[in-house]
Amino acid sequence: MKQIYVVGTADTKGEELAYLAACIEAAGGGVVRVDVGIGEPATAVDVKADAVAACHPDGAEAVLASGDRGRAVEAMGIAFARFLVECQDIAGVIGIGGGGGTSIITAGMRQLPLGLPKIMVSTLASGDVAPYVDVSDIVMMPSVTDMAGLNRLSRVILHNAAQAITAMARRPAEVTASKPALGLTMFGVTTPAVSAMVERLRADYDCLVFHATGTGGRAMEKLADSELVSGVLDITTTEVCDLLFGGVLPATSDRFGAIARKGLPYVGSVGALDMVNFWAPETVPERYAGRLLYRHNPNVTLMRTTSAECAQIGGWIGDKLNLCHGPVRFLIPEKGVSALDIEGGPFFDPQADAALFAALEATVKPTASRRLIRLPLHINDPHFAEAAVAAYRDIANP
Repeated sequence: MKQIYVVGTADTKGEELAYLAACIEAAGGGVVRVDVGIGEPATAVDVKADAVAACHPDGAEAVLASGDRGRAVEAMGIAFARFLVECQDIAGVIGIGGGGGTSIITAGMRQLPLGLPKIMVSTLASGDVAPYVDVSDIVMMPSVTDMAGLNRLSRVILHNAAQAITAMARRPAEVTASKPALGLTMFGVTTPAVSAMVERLRADYDCLVFHATGTGGRAMEKLADSELVSGVLDITTTEVCDLLFGGVLPATSDRFGAIARKGLPYVGSVGALDMVNFWAPETVPERYAGRLLYRHNPNVTLMRTTSAECAQIGGWIGDKLNLCHGPVRFLIPEKGVSALDIEGGPFFDPQADAALFAALEATVKPTASRRLIRLPLHINDPHFAEAAVAAYRDIANP
């Protein structure tokens, strides 16, 4: 029988941990109490901290004997993540914590499959939770008061959290599997292309479109790693620009990594590789003074990539594609890579585009399954969408 894992630092949050577990049991949920604290637990637990710490790659001593709280918290987060992914009886996970506990528990939650219920009751939940949630589906619930013993408000918050996780665990969503899922990347300047692809594919695929804002690409690749998509149309690879040149919406160095690891059918392109994203104009770094900028809106400023930068981008992507041994088609729209990069547009620069395309061709090693395809089209031309869909159908149904 699957259980709800109730997690906290039992040395400092023992009273709250016990109360939360009791609320879940009263609501009909089975619980496993997990201690991720460093000191002696102040309440009974089912999984002791040393058992969790033993999952650290360097053993329990790396967690419990460090002598430095910061290092111990980081090490326990690593250990808890490894502990959690090995558990096969999880119906849901709920955690309670302040700064240290939140860091430890969400490190484990982020490794769990999307859709598995996860609630983190935290003193940090009303602030910037991006470091804790990242591209997962963790629900952050503010504790409102600090966790220093139960009080009339904390009892209500924990009771509500218990009801929520119990209901989530007892009545999971029914996932329809009538159509395979397909991941696509889109930006405002590639919307016509991707929208047209979705229209052509939706009869046969459940199309999941991700906004290419750094988190979007990571979310798509997390789904690929979790084997929750059957293939990818990665038309908008713009996050690479921000990674390489200091933009505010960057990919990580693992961009394309899930495609390489899983060997999924992959159709990619150079969408929005003509731009690096910054916030308001005054946030553009001084080293870029004098560059061609476009004010997308009052809060977003785009910088046109140069020929030298485009060559670097093309080489970087090419190296990543060479690691992909599944079926790959990478499409090059010769007449422009975004809505701004079109004849008469503010970012139209055939020389920079040519440097990008040349770098890709010089770097990518063609094989029977990996091919670059040049098309005498703009990326938002309807015929480009047709070509991308045809390429995907060809490799997905050989």
